[in-house]
Amino acid sequence: MLALSRRHPLNGPLRMRRGFAVAAVWLFSLAVTGLGDGLGGAAHAQPVPTASGALPSATSLPLQAPPLQTTAPLQSQMQTQPVELATLQVDRSDGALNLEFAVRINLPRAVDDALHRGVPLYFVAEAQLLRNRWYWRDERVARIARSWRVAYQPLTNTWRVGLGGLNQTHATLAESLAVVSRSSGWRLAELSQLDPDRSYYVDFRFRLDTSQLPGPMQFGLGSQGDWAVEASRVLKVDL
Repeated sequence: MLALSRRHPLNGPLRMRRGFAVAAVWLFSLAVTGLGDGLGGAAHAQPVPTASGALPSATSLPLQAPPLQTTAPLQSQMQTQPVELATLQVDRSDGALNLEFAVRINLPRAVDDALHRGVPLYFVAEAQLLRNRWYWRDERVARIARSWRVAYQPLTNTWRVGLGGLNQTHATLAESLAVVSRSSGWRLAELSQLDPDRSYYVDFRFRLDTSQLPGPMQFGLGSQGDWAVEASRVLKVDL
């Protein structure tokens, strides 16, 4: 067999093949050694007997519980309600039963955007005085309601609040909502209408009246979503 000289053109490829072969043998030896260690460790591993001396069964081995998900967002639980009823009470004065309420209004973004675009909104407060009857539906003794109109005036950059035939102008939306969100000394019923021996309660509700929105806006409300701005409460009356 002819020996190839160092300058022969096939000498370089032969060296590369020899290097690849040596590397393959080395990697194979490492793989075999690691596999043997793993099998040897598994063969020497013995189950630990329990206090009674019996070996634990497969079903009695403790299972590691999955970690609790503590990173879930809490925004849904801490989300602020659009309307929060802060105060609701009745008092007797001047021969009448008077109502007082106060709410905190936190307008959703869709409602706030509509106001700033010049869409007037109507907020309604209504209360019913009912008498308990065990034999039939509760009797409604009195009902009162108020409706406020809140509108933005873009030319003057002011806010107008209307109640009946009265209108007030305010510099900010917060001032306008402060007028809408409270009332005191609101006459609910005459004391002469009430029987001290009977039981009464007030059914109160404060809401955004979506039925008075412009017609095209009412089509897309569906289940109202952000437009469901309301709060209600039942209050027992002590005579």
